[in-house]
Amino acid sequence: LFVEDDAIVALLKLCEWRRAIKQGLQVYSYICDSKKIKSFDIRLGNALLSMFVRLGKLNDAWYVFGKMEERDLFSWNVLIGGYAKAGFFDEALILYHKMLWAGVRPDEYTFPCVLRTCGGMPDLTRGREVHVHVIRYGFESNIDVINALITMYVKCGEIVSARLVFDRMPQRDRISWNAMISGCVENGECYEGLRLFLMMREVGVIPDLMTMTCVVSACEAVDDERLGKEVHGYVITSGLSVEVAVCNSLIQMYIGTGNWVEAERIFANMPCKDVVTWTSMISGYESNGFPEKAIQSFKLMENEGIVPDEITIASAISACASLNLLDMGMKLHDLAVRTGYISYVIVSNTLIDMYSKCKCIDTALEVFHQIKDKNIISWTSIISGLRQNNRSFEALFFFRQMKLSLNPNSVTLISALSACGRIGALMCGKEIHAYALRTMLPFDGYVPNAILDMYVRCGRMGLAWNQFNGWGKDIAAWNIMLTGFADRKLGVLAVECFHKMLASNVNPDEITFIALLCACSRTGMVAEGLEYFDSMETKYYVSRNLKHYACIVDLLGRAGNLEDAYAFIQNIPLEPDPAIWGALLNACRIHQSAKLGELAANKIFEVDEHSIGYYVLLCNLYAGCDKWNELARVRKTMKERGLIVDPGCSWIEVKGKVHAFLSDDESHPEIKEVHAVLKSFYEKMEAAGIDKAETLSENASKAEVHKRPLNKKELIRKDDDVVTINDNALTVLEPKLKVDLTAYVEKHEFCFDAILDEHVTNDELKVWAEQPLG
Repeated sequence: LFVEDDAIVALLKLCEWRRAIKQGLQVYSYICDSKKIKSFDIRLGNALLSMFVRLGKLNDAWYVFGKMEERDLFSWNVLIGGYAKAGFFDEALILYHKMLWAGVRPDEYTFPCVLRTCGGMPDLTRGREVHVHVIRYGFESNIDVINALITMYVKCGEIVSARLVFDRMPQRDRISWNAMISGCVENGECYEGLRLFLMMREVGVIPDLMTMTCVVSACEAVDDERLGKEVHGYVITSGLSVEVAVCNSLIQMYIGTGNWVEAERIFANMPCKDVVTWTSMISGYESNGFPEKAIQSFKLMENEGIVPDEITIASAISACASLNLLDMGMKLHDLAVRTGYISYVIVSNTLIDMYSKCKCIDTALEVFHQIKDKNIISWTSIISGLRQNNRSFEALFFFRQMKLSLNPNSVTLISALSACGRIGALMCGKEIHAYALRTMLPFDGYVPNAILDMYVRCGRMGLAWNQFNGWGKDIAAWNIMLTGFADRKLGVLAVECFHKMLASNVNPDEITFIALLCACSRTGMVAEGLEYFDSMETKYYVSRNLKHYACIVDLLGRAGNLEDAYAFIQNIPLEPDPAIWGALLNACRIHQSAKLGELAANKIFEVDEHSIGYYVLLCNLYAGCDKWNELARVRKTMKERGLIVDPGCSWIEVKGKVHAFLSDDESHPEIKEVHAVLKSFYEKMEAAGIDKAETLSENASKAEVHKRPLNKKELIRKDDDVVTINDNALTVLEPKLKVDLTAYVEKHEFCFDAILDEHVTNDELKVWAEQPLG
């Protein structure tokens, strides 16, 4: 059957406009088989070119282009436009230059395609070159070409050049105004974009959907709710309030300004909602501290049959992380796998964060290892997750692995510094400090305070004091220093630091007084602590909360005023929480008051029967009072409720190497030397008048303690984490066993000159800065 060329061309056009790929390929096969032609004439070739480009078959289009006997301007324009639309910008520009070399003169259809290519790359140099061609070939007055020229400059971030082209236009249409307004908004010139919108209205050009979407986005960017409401009013009067894109922009604007009432009203009144609408609400709820509403909105979206995208899923997973909703998070993980969105790094990153916060760090590691192209957020998320789950050694290992391929940012450094502080890895912390100095990151965000906190946690108060005095101090820095003094029972220094803070015109906050009251409590400064507590609201205008009341209970209880502490609890204007009763229980343990301690324990277990720390305190109380039957009963209750005491683990750093010790672990290569030093330390305790029974563990009697050698773990106390071994200060962090060495510390006097005797010179900092990290 022979078919005329006119009929074939008509069939090709029909396949093109109906996007009938299968039928188009059949017609192409017929042409090649029946006509047995080795080349295409210009008419048939252009028809095939146009069809293949529209159907996305660029390889076939290129083949036909190569087989054409001759090519006209339409041939070049079709192929250049096809490559530009598909994102093959380099190929499009190569074709454009080949066209010029072939002597073909570009027209008003060629330049918009080529300029779109330059803007898409973006390549300002080539764009300016094409601008010269526009002028050379006489198209500087063609409105379509000039609009494309404005868009190119905007995409290349050259807003000044775009405005020059715009101002020189003899006439402008709506596309010209939209290109300039959107360009200003995209490049951060939002006020200029709003001024152009007003000019557009003054010259009588009616804004359309794209205009209003850009203008609303500009109002959101400048955080001007009043102006946004005026624009919203114009949207209503212009009849665009039913457009989904405009409503989405309005919702995002009101969420950005914190006007949730208006955002929810627009959302509720929308006749049609798309995935962007739901995602705006879900991500807005999640990022503004309403994770419950985010989860509820996600479920409603599913009920509406809207398919979520990667941003929706990531926002919902983040909400699950905030609420510790592991089951819901796992369902979202399955959804991401089914829909293929697990391949998006933003989804995998939020999954790592969710599993880390839900204490499923091994699953988080699995997700991390499945990410093909890990970015800085991926590494930071897993480092932070490992640190949060008490796996700081692994966190630092991953930090060093990351350094092989990526440079850490401020957030990464903060997580790594926190991990160093938790395990006392002082040398690693110094290396990170040096890296921050080399990259000028000490002045970036929270990094300076993270460095300070690391030195404080490592027990190096001298280095901390140097860091503290090295830059402008905010309230967080003062609080870190106060907390460090409190943790080391340096109450006098804490009080002096507090008054230095006041003299620096820094107003204290809630955390300041928690640290200050803890310092007074741990050093027996009862009168001072009560005075600061009384002056909180009247003198410093800081509201009290339950943590402050718990500090006062601890203050009175540690000093032996148990009845006063109990009476104080009864007069608290708020409902006492387990922390307050726990402070009283700990005081009863210290002073061996079993009756009052049992009362406090019962109050705790009425509302919290699963916190193992309170059971351990009660066991220690009974052990101290020789109530072994009661101790056995508590341990039986713990066993019935599945409460297992985590084996104690502490870390020390010697000469840059961190050593870990577990309870009853004899595997350390220098265990004999450790026992020898501990024995010597115990002899010093006895000489200082400390009863060895004060190091009693919960399952041993006093008689047993006096008969057996002292266990290395029993010398570690949560509040006292600096001991001396071989004249080297060793930092011991995160101990899990409870031993009272208060008397040893309280027998020593400290002053600023004695404790802050470590000074880091500029030469030393330079030496550290020259050392490579990792």
